[in-house]
Amino acid sequence: MKNNLSIVLLLGIALSTTSCATIFTGTNDKISFNSTPEGATVFHKGIEKCVTPCTTKIPRSLSKQMVTFEKEGFNNQEVKLDKNFNAVTLLNILFGGAIGVGIDAATGSLTKYSTKKYDVELEAKPQ
Repeated sequence: MKNNLSIVLLLGIALSTTSCATIFTGTNDKISFNSTPEGATVFHKGIEKCVTPCTTKIPRSLSKQMVTFEKEGFNNQEVKLDKNFNAVTLLNILFGGAIGVGIDAATGSLTKYSTKKYDVELEAKPQ
């Protein structure tokens, strides 16, 4: 009986520490966007996120992430969001194993956005 309780407790501790990056750092990052001129609409995956100057949450992802700045009378401008490895994920290797790393990969929490502010100068369309 004592061994069963120990196993259950160890299993509970192991499961509670899986997906560390997802739990501790979340699945989104707040990123600020500015444009010259101001008033450009920022789109992520075709969804309007905000109008510059602004700050919004962008979901993390393992794939390449782009935002598009659009303003009438100006050329659209695409910007790649920079990201790097989320070091909190290393805790999964020590405590969570494959399950935790899998959860962090599925939620995009293996990475985080390294640049938190983007400034874009829009070019006027030729008349």
